[in-house]
Amino acid sequence: MGFLMRPLVALPFVLVLLLLILGWYWSREPDLMMLKSPSTEYATEQGVKPVIGYATTQMMVQAVDTLLNKPGGYLSNDISPPGVFLDNMPNWEFGVLQQVRDLAKALRNDYSRSQTQSVADQDLELAEPRFSVNSEAWIFPSAEGEYGAGNEALVKYLERLSDTSQRNAQFYARADNLNEWLSLVEKRLGSLSQRLSAARPQTRLNTDLAGDANAQQSTEVEDEVVANVSWFQIDDNFYEARGTAWALIHFLKAAEQDFNPVLKDKNAIPTLRQIIRELEATQQSMYSPMVLNGSGLGFFANHSLVMSSYIARANAAIADLRSLLADG
Repeated sequence: MGFLMRPLVALPFVLVLLLLILGWYWSREPDLMMLKSPSTEYATEQGVKPVIGYATTQMMVQAVDTLLNKPGGYLSNDISPPGVFLDNMPNWEFGVLQQVRDLAKALRNDYSRSQTQSVADQDLELAEPRFSVNSEAWIFPSAEGEYGAGNEALVKYLERLSDTSQRNAQFYARADNLNEWLSLVEKRLGSLSQRLSAARPQTRLNTDLAGDANAQQSTEVEDEVVANVSWFQIDDNFYEARGTAWALIHFLKAAEQDFNPVLKDKNAIPTLRQIIRELEATQQSMYSPMVLNGSGLGFFANHSLVMSSYIARANAAIADLRSLLADG
């Protein structure tokens, strides 16, 4: 009887070990992707031609596909182990998803329309709301089901865009359109930088109404504000920032292709590439088993402050790029 009981006693430990290994494998962040250019064999197989807007739309399709089909699939709404116990990857997914949502909004409202009175693209009208579904919804509807449907609508838009015989799918690569999307990116990165730097408690001066003597706000606050992030949110913000940067690297590289004449005219390509370089620094391998939160100049590293510095520099360069697009 004792001989038969030994495998049964060992079974829970084996299952826990397998779940740990599977959780580690699912938590590995995807590598940076290469854009499937229309000049490659891929394009020949798909029967598409290089057109303005192809790079941006195709890169967005690839990003969503990676979000849904990486090892473990989409994990943010998992209710079973090991996905339900994972923390870092769902926050990485949310960072990617935020950038997909912003680009989908820009694609629907700006890139695909010539002016405010023009008709919105039919496929983009279907795609954009799909990406707004709660990232943790797991049934009726499921998040991955809605995001997959949104991606299918993007593919249909891309097919019509690549078919030069059709005139009802457009992508307008203008400086003002690019500027509109970058304004969304700038706000996202600014918020992330503040949350990351608040990993260490700081006392900040309240500058909410700076620049306008007559400005008002609904609720008054103190002149000095203590910025502090809960210890439980430090790694959440860190991995959300990595996911955000991962998506932006791809979308900015695609923008360089689609908006190349505009960027050259403004002499803005070096600025765009510097933004990409700063964001690529956020993708360095993590050799620590956890996100450390040491003091700024202390013995231990503070990964949040390091990440904040890269994000802040990229954000400052985006502000410069927007100025060039508006006034250059």
